[in-house]
Amino acid sequence: MSQNVDINIRPAPDKELVAIAEFVHGTAIDSDAAMDTARNCLIDTLGCGFLALRFPECTKMLGPHVPGTVVPNGARVPGTSFVLDPVKAAWDIGCMIRWLDFNDTWLAAEWGHPSDNLGGILAVADFLSRQPDRSPLMMRDVLTAMVKAHEIQGCLALENSFNRVGLDHVLLVRVATAAVVMDLLDGTQDQIVDVLSHAFVDGSSLRTYRHAPNAGPRKSWAAGDATSRGVQLALFVLKGEIGYPSALTAPQWGFYDVNFKGNSFAFQREYGSYVMENVLFKISYPAEFHAQTAVEAACQLHPAVVHRIDEIDRIELTTHESAIRIISKTGELNNPADRDHCLQYMTAIGLLKGDLVAEDYEADVAANPRVDQLRELMVVSENERYSNEYHEPDKRSIANAVQVFFKDGTATEQVSIEYPLGHRRRREEGIPELEAKFRANLATRFSARQCSRIEQVVFDQSTLEDMPVNHFVDLFV
Repeated sequence: MSQNVDINIRPAPDKELVAIAEFVHGTAIDSDAAMDTARNCLIDTLGCGFLALRFPECTKMLGPHVPGTVVPNGARVPGTSFVLDPVKAAWDIGCMIRWLDFNDTWLAAEWGHPSDNLGGILAVADFLSRQPDRSPLMMRDVLTAMVKAHEIQGCLALENSFNRVGLDHVLLVRVATAAVVMDLLDGTQDQIVDVLSHAFVDGSSLRTYRHAPNAGPRKSWAAGDATSRGVQLALFVLKGEIGYPSALTAPQWGFYDVNFKGNSFAFQREYGSYVMENVLFKISYPAEFHAQTAVEAACQLHPAVVHRIDEIDRIELTTHESAIRIISKTGELNNPADRDHCLQYMTAIGLLKGDLVAEDYEADVAANPRVDQLRELMVVSENERYSNEYHEPDKRSIANAVQVFFKDGTATEQVSIEYPLGHRRRREEGIPELEAKFRANLATRFSARQCSRIEQVVFDQSTLEDMPVNHFVDLFV
């Protein structure tokens, strides 16, 4: 029998795809903690987007591809006047919420920002809720989809490092968005499997735009691009596009062999609500999360340092392996995205100002010669305990320590912070600050009267859950 043929027997779908589809299509979310955290995630994520609308480099990316395009009953982009098709609306929402690197994050074998999926979720839910031939979805449906998207992205990230094979984590945004959006569109479980296969067949962006010497603003819109692609793929499957059942496992041509060095995914836990319950909020600073505690430590040292800048001999920055690998760098920083992925730059700003805000990544702040002066004095080293506890499931610390040594032989105390304000271990302390952050971001875009109307809804769980999605989005026009 000739061996010059392929055996064309279509296999059963990969079990990894089926497991996600079963979770999305058949699992109820009964965790009050997850739903409450999803509400906080919703307001924080939207608030980050409203703050980003102050930056022209962000807003130039938004709106219809062809100016003046009108989409009847289209999806709205909160904080703007745009009414778009759901794919572009997902792109815009995803872009604005990720632009300042200020929304929530998840750190495991792979890191990422699960709230990036809100771009696709909110755009599709709003679009569906404006169609005259169907009843609107409720915000409860949005929060549930958020919990599930967080869980898919986070559980895939727990044991599988995509960045170590050169792939960008926004792949997981496309996968999670595609799955939950397919469910919002009333797709079947089989259609969820199909759209997941498409999401993996797409492969992934390279991480080039996140790392020296190429860090740039694409990292600020990459997640918007990924969540919108998840929406687009779901719409294709809804029209009847078939799936590719062994998209992961096909020998030679599947995702595992092509993109993952032949390794299959490992899983630590079954899908539930763990990720949303344990998600990390960026509350204090719009900074890459591995640097959050370094900036907090630097801000604490600010009063003891700011009047002695020229007396500094060295600055010892003790951190964990992931921070060294991802954001520790020297040399010229070429743009805001380059600066917010530099551990030394963010720490320097904290020492100089006692704070760090989004505007501190702009060129006028970076031009202060004392910023580079402090960067050049920094010595970065790894604490192995910090690195180990970063990965421990019952800790998941993101530790940094900062100590400043002066030329006269004196030194500040070493300020060590192991858990950032947005960590679950600091929820009681953090949530009031998160709500204050939302109020401040809201006020950058809306009148006091409109802010008050919004706050009456979003700070009450039952009121929010029982609101039609289109009515909710209309609050932000």
